[in-house]
Amino acid sequence: MEQLLSGDTALVTGAGNGIGRAIAEAMAAEGARVVLADVNAEGGEAAAAALRAKGHDARFIACDLAQPGAASALFAAAVATLGRLSILVHSASPRRMESDTALAVSAETWHRMVSVNLEAGFMLGQLAGQHMQETATSGPRGRMLFVTSLHAETPRNLPHYSASKAGMTMLMKEFARALGPAGIRVNAIAPGAIGGGGFQANPALAAKIPLGRIGVAEDVARMAIGVLAERFARYVTGTTMVVDGGLALHNWIDPPA
Repeated sequence: MEQLLSGDTALVTGAGNGIGRAIAEAMAAEGARVVLADVNAEGGEAAAAALRAKGHDARFIACDLAQPGAASALFAAAVATLGRLSILVHSASPRRMESDTALAVSAETWHRMVSVNLEAGFMLGQLAGQHMQETATSGPRGRMLFVTSLHAETPRNLPHYSASKAGMTMLMKEFARALGPAGIRVNAIAPGAIGGGGFQANPALAAKIPLGRIGVAEDVARMAIGVLAERFARYVTGTTMVVDGGLALHNWIDPPA
């Protein structure tokens, strides 16, 4: 059977580890040429090298999306590398600390989270949307995927994280509405408790999850492929796919008994 993303060219932010890396790996396995971007140069280059060792077309670009102008520079570099961009996945997000609560988080920490999640997401999405419209007749239709969180809807007492993810959800909808007439699909994926990456899951949390386990990054990556694949989701835009094992069915902010 033909690969689901054959002919696609993709930029994946936050691809040095965790969910971003798993999505980049899954996309490459389905035939996409991929540019991985991350602030962690060592992890990002290792991820790209591992993909090349499997015969995939993968390159890495080091980028700190919290810095002014970094998003536009990254986008330009990705297009220069790939020639054309048909898929944008924005998964980058600073590591969050449980001590950064509503009454304790610093202005600097707030600004970095919002800069990477929301401001860079806006700039990358705008640039990608313009580019995808301009190149609509030269390859696969454009698609974007924003990695948000259950906390786009549910407080976490990490206001910088929750607020920026909620903003990303609305940003996704705005892009979906604006770009739909051009056939460009824009969606989000909201992971629940996914071990590794920026979240270190307490094993006891599994007791609150109907499917009985903490998620892994590959669970999110599989859904990402489904949403990005025209074969399965060509009539899906402006929506969020939740990948949480049923966790949101509970008042799960309270610790398990």
